[in-house]
Amino acid sequence: MVAKKPRIVIIGAGMAGLTAANKLYTTVGFKDSFELTIVEGGSRIGGRINTSEFGGDQIEMGATWIHGIGGSPVHKIAQEIGALESEKPWECMDGSSEDPTRFTTVAEGGLELDGTAVVEPVSGLFKKLMDYAQGKLVEEGGDSANESLNYSQIAEKALKTCIEVNGGIGRVSVGSYLRQGLKLYWALKGQEDGEVKGYENWTRKLLEDGVFRVFENIQRTYTSADDLLTLDFAAENEYRMCWGEEITIAKGYLSIIESLASVLPPGLVQLGRKVRQIEWLPVTTAREKSDMSNGYGNTSSTPVKLHFCDGTTMVADHVIVTVSLGVLKAGVQDDGSGMFNPPLPCFKTEAISRLGFGVVNKLFLQLSQNYDRKCQNFQSFPFLQMVFHRGDSELRQEKVPWWMRKTASMFPIYENSNVLLSWFAGKEALELESLKEEQIISGVSSAISSFLPKPFYKKGNPTSPPELLLLSNGNVSSADKFEVKVTKVLKTQWGNDPLFMGSYSYVAVGSSGDDLDRMAEPLPSISSQESTVSPPLQILFAGEATHRTHYSTTHGAYFSGIREANRLLQHYHCAGV
Repeated sequence: MVAKKPRIVIIGAGMAGLTAANKLYTTVGFKDSFELTIVEGGSRIGGRINTSEFGGDQIEMGATWIHGIGGSPVHKIAQEIGALESEKPWECMDGSSEDPTRFTTVAEGGLELDGTAVVEPVSGLFKKLMDYAQGKLVEEGGDSANESLNYSQIAEKALKTCIEVNGGIGRVSVGSYLRQGLKLYWALKGQEDGEVKGYENWTRKLLEDGVFRVFENIQRTYTSADDLLTLDFAAENEYRMCWGEEITIAKGYLSIIESLASVLPPGLVQLGRKVRQIEWLPVTTAREKSDMSNGYGNTSSTPVKLHFCDGTTMVADHVIVTVSLGVLKAGVQDDGSGMFNPPLPCFKTEAISRLGFGVVNKLFLQLSQNYDRKCQNFQSFPFLQMVFHRGDSELRQEKVPWWMRKTASMFPIYENSNVLLSWFAGKEALELESLKEEQIISGVSSAISSFLPKPFYKKGNPTSPPELLLLSNGNVSSADKFEVKVTKVLKTQWGNDPLFMGSYSYVAVGSSGDDLDRMAEPLPSISSQESTVSPPLQILFAGEATHRTHYSTTHGAYFSGIREANRLLQHYHCAGV
């Protein structure tokens, strides 16, 4: 009699799922000893990685950056397959969007801010505060215009104050800490607030607050937290980046996914197979199992049964769940109607509930102009950093829609591209998903016209008429100026996509890195098997939200896929692990 091969099913064909499958399938002897299947609810592989094209340029609808080339498995794969070079243009290929010196900072009303006097001191403060929060060495630097301002001392005092107010570091948010830092900065400056010459109705404090909010909003897109007041301070010190520069992938992020999947035979990945419920056997004693008579409905010797939305089923010995934290949050129900039956144990559901999972969306804008896109004049569209008045300010321009007011910047995806990019997070990102194309074009045009209300000269060349820029929605014309207008938009919609229900995870106030570890614990664990009869490792969990130090990243997802593949290989004492 031929022994039954253990069957492993991976739910999700994103980075974590395909990495696990790649590791398993390429392990010596695996193909002869196991059955492997990947079920993917969507019509494509890649998950939150989705390379596309817009306006003739390659863009990323999902993951965009390799966050540090040193020690990154994503960078290593990209090097091995030659994905870091391309003859065709791609998003952020020249690094311009990551160079702060390239950006022109403009306040609402069309007032360009002095970088040295206004922007740099505040941006420097924000960076030092975040460096301190993340455990980086903060040098004894400060505001060159005011020697009494020591940023490291401001950071230390801000944290101390927040701990005292909140009753412990576990209750301190990044948002409250940052705001306390700005408050101390103002107090130590000892400078009276008042109008700033040449800045109309902007006072110095309003300008500095506005610039500070720019960087807060950038941080929202980095973390996916709608409000930084919900982002846990202590966890920032645990988060780790790979070292080295951050780059985009010339041949697209999807090339990494395709490389991982290339070793798998046809048919191993099944698309359009959305799982409705995972039926499993929790830890039970022999007496309990006899009394229950397998009351969970699984009469097979194979302990896990997958129920698909099309009514079909599939059994497995082990299932690696790689769905997003957003899907897990929606699928955790106590009445047996959720994604897991019986429901997951409390330690797991509580971790799922406490951790944060937010929405970040990208908005691509295609510009049309009455001149050749390769013309040097196209460089005149600035890498624009936008300082808005607060949404409740009487000074705000009412034509600017609320969903634009937390957008930090808008810029060409590389020099000379006619495609612009802006990032949205939280409520604004969700609102963007609900808007029609004409509403977006109207709202964006109204917002940008409040920053470039007059012909805008390319920075550093204020007298050359050919460098004039006017952004509009097509209602303005002039024989003296060329016109740029938004003709087409493309937006991502991660929040309302039922396969993801958001973008990536963060550690919320009230949660901790321990919850990320709990996310990674398999069910049942091997350690719980001494006096029970339930087969071990029925459900394993992988994905970026299961990695304590690299959550929210593609390399974190990769590491988690390797971790769970190795867990199974070690369980079966496979060689080469």
